[in-house]
This record gives sequence, C-alpha cells and structure tokens, in this order.
Amino acid sequence: MSNPDSTQRFLFDQYNIRGEMVGLDHAYKEVLKRHEYPRQVQLLLGEFMAATALLASTIKFEGSLVMQLSSTGQVRTIMAECDQQSGLRAIARYNDDFSGNEPMIESGQIVISILPDNGAKYQGIINYNEQAGLSEAIEGYFTQSEQLRTRLWLTCDGNKAAGFMIQAMPDAADSHSLHLSDDDQESWDRISHLSSTVSADELLNLDNPTLLYRLFNEEEVRIFESKPLEFRCSCSRERSGSAVMQLGLEDARALIEELGYIAADCQFCNTQYHFNAHDIDALFSDKSNHRH
Repeated sequence: MSNPDSTQRFLFDQYNIRGEMVGLDHAYKEVLKRHEYPRQVQLLLGEFMAATALLASTIKFEGSLVMQLSSTGQVRTIMAECDQQSGLRAIARYNDDFSGNEPMIESGQIVISILPDNGAKYQGIINYNEQAGLSEAIEGYFTQSEQLRTRLWLTCDGNKAAGFMIQAMPDAADSHSLHLSDDDQESWDRISHLSSTVSADELLNLDNPTLLYRLFNEEEVRIFESKPLEFRCSCSRERSGSAVMQLGLEDARALIEELGYIAADCQFCNTQYHFNAHDIDALFSDKSNHRH
C-alpha cells in the first residue's frame, strides 16, 4: 500500500463506477497494542476496521460512522468507529474460554450507525453469516438499504489490514444502480470481474497506483488524493466525568470513602481517569450550577 493508514478514492471516467481503497498499518497496530486478542479475533477486527473506514469515506458529513457486530458465538461483539477527522478506533469482546478450533460467530447481526454532529442519526441492520464473511454482508447492506451495486474485498494478516470497494453509481441523485442499462451492465460486469482477481497479498503489499494499474491497465482510472487515518480515541476526562455522575452524588461519595477515588476506564484505549473527593464535589457543583 503506497499510503498506509489512509483511504483513497478512484473513478472510472467513462463509466458510472467509483472505487475506494484503504490500507491500515499503525492505526491497526495501535488497537492491538492495547488488548491481547486471539489471532482469529485480530484478523476479524482488522477487517472490521478496514470496512468501517471504507464506509465512512463514502459519506460526506460531520460526525462518525460506527459498525458493531453482536453475536451469540465466542466473539460477543466487535465495534469499529471512524470519524470525519480521520480518527479510527475499534474493540472486540469474546468469551474467556475462546477456542480457535470453534466457530467465532453463531448468530450475528451488524448495526451500521451514522452519527452526525448535527441532525438525526441513521441506522442500518444486516445479518452476519460467518461462512459468507463480512464483505458479503456489507454488499448485501448496500443492495438492500442503499440500492447501490457494491463489491467489497477485505483482508488482514495480523500486521496490516486492507480493503477495496467498487460501486455502480446511479445516473441521477434520486435513482439507484440496481437496474442498469445494457451498456452500464456490461461495464459493471467487466470492472467487477477485473476487481475480483485481486489477491490478499496485492491488497496488503502493492502501492495503490500499482494495484490499480495491475487490475485496470486498459481502463481510464482517475485517482484522488489520499486521506490520512490514525488511531484516535474520543474518550476524555470530561466524558468520563459525565459517566461518573450517572452514579449519583451519594453513591459517588460512598465509593470515594471506600476506595479513596473512582476510576473510569476507556474500553477502547485503556486510558484510566481518576476522580477524588474534590473532583466529585466539583462535578456535581457544576451540574447544580447549570440547572440555575
């Protein structure tokens, strides 16, 4: 990947088809540094991070996109979040008796949430089949919810993660790309077939221009400037203080008396925020003042 920890858009000027690529290196490793995941969980988490970055790159809004898997299997949940300021974070939860020889996900459901800084949030729900994989689940989401033909390829080797996506774009903003003209259908079939020849090794190790040339050397492809990505957690002492206030003043004071402080942990980055008696009094004093 020529620009690790970035997304990059490309277009086929002669067709109504766009594409997006993502490569993750340090951003992915920063997530793994904070938690000791089994290798199978590491690989799935990398795919989730790549997919979340790809989806976020297709939407123009101020806010964040969250993709969360809930499962009845060994992996209970995976959550990845990407905001429009290039911040990416992720976490996984799994059973203590996790076994690499057993299926990770039995019955799974993915919720894709778009959380704008201003305005109402949007949620889409799709079923996840472990045998079909994450790529097929997201392709189905775009077909059913967005009515956009989409193909997606995701890979992760435990050190890096990458993703590649193409979409057939509608002719008009109020239409969709499920029913194409004969010419557009032929173009989509050809680009889709060429894209499907991409290998995991190519996705992980080739720079973006080389990869696009190898796949589409007979096509006219326009590449846009890449957008950086980095691991960034949105936790803060202020947010942790708001969580502490949910305890109520009496319970918070009781914990302070028992332990000497209250610790609020961020599950994503493992940062721990400590609050002493003075901090608690200040938090609830501010709350009281805001009411007046």
